[in-house]
Amino acid sequence: MRAIPRLSRLAASIGAASIAITAAASAQAAEYEWTFQASETAGEPSFKIKQEWAERIETMTDGRVAIEVLPINSVVGPTETLQAVSSGILQGHMTDPSYFSGQNPAFGMLGNLVGAWNDPYDFLEFMNNAGGEDLYNELVEPYGAHLVAAATFPLESIPSTVAIESLEDFERLKIRAPQGMVYNIFERIGATPVNLPGSEVYTGLEKGVIDAADSTVLSNNDAQGLHAFAPYPLYPGFHSMPMIAVSVNKDIWDGLPEDLQTTLETAFDAMAYDLIARLKAQDIEALARLQEDPEVHPFDLPDEERKAFRQAAEQEWQEWAGKNEMTQKVYDAATGFLTARGQL
Repeated sequence: MRAIPRLSRLAASIGAASIAITAAASAQAAEYEWTFQASETAGEPSFKIKQEWAERIETMTDGRVAIEVLPINSVVGPTETLQAVSSGILQGHMTDPSYFSGQNPAFGMLGNLVGAWNDPYDFLEFMNNAGGEDLYNELVEPYGAHLVAAATFPLESIPSTVAIESLEDFERLKIRAPQGMVYNIFERIGATPVNLPGSEVYTGLEKGVIDAADSTVLSNNDAQGLHAFAPYPLYPGFHSMPMIAVSVNKDIWDGLPEDLQTTLETAFDAMAYDLIARLKAQDIEALARLQEDPEVHPFDLPDEERKAFRQAAEQEWQEWAGKNEMTQKVYDAATGFLTARGQL
């Protein structure tokens, strides 16, 4: 008489195990499994937000697309991700195109038209509604990648070991800057730029290799502990608002069904706005905390100093415009956009 309940329990156990195995197999059966490399270290708030993006993509596509996001230098160096995406070593990246200025200066202009954007939403409007994304794909697709969406950061900060209260204080200042336009503009205002990847900013400031850094947003810098060595952050930033190119291998993109292409574009466009809002909130919180710290002295450059920097930047834009046909297209599109809105 006891055998029947035992058999029933055994059958129920086997059934439950079967369901669990089937569910696990289903969860693992992503049609597309990709590895992306980002341009931040693992501890930065913006990197964690990018990882959340990837998790949402998996949910939004019902598990058909699974993306693993790795921090800077995990697979290749920051200047090598475009080639890695093209060759299939990586399936995609989320990075600043300025790293690829050595391959074509137009990457530097689209990646970071230094001094152009007063607000990150202006940049997104240019990319999404004024031809910026089409221009970028015209540039990048011959390199074997396709831009899914463009994102950017809120206004950046410059952590510094010395007080900077005017452009004159940049004279001979050793400042970390990536290769490309931002490097040249800092030279133009008298600084001594040093080309270091973002992952080396901490040790560079700690050891005195650099005096200051063009280095992401205030909350990211604070999370990395930079203000222990650089207690004079310029904030809000006036200089750099780098693009985050969310790109995939072009052959992979071309082979995706239209519904997945649309989902990825829609999702990453929405997440670009989410990134700005969340980092801005974190920056405001970090600023309030730093203003109460007697050892840290945030400073905002006066309007006349910002105007002088913008004038130096515009001169550099004009020089870059003449480098090739693509740089001229970027210059014409961006200055046309800014002029139409009374910002130039």
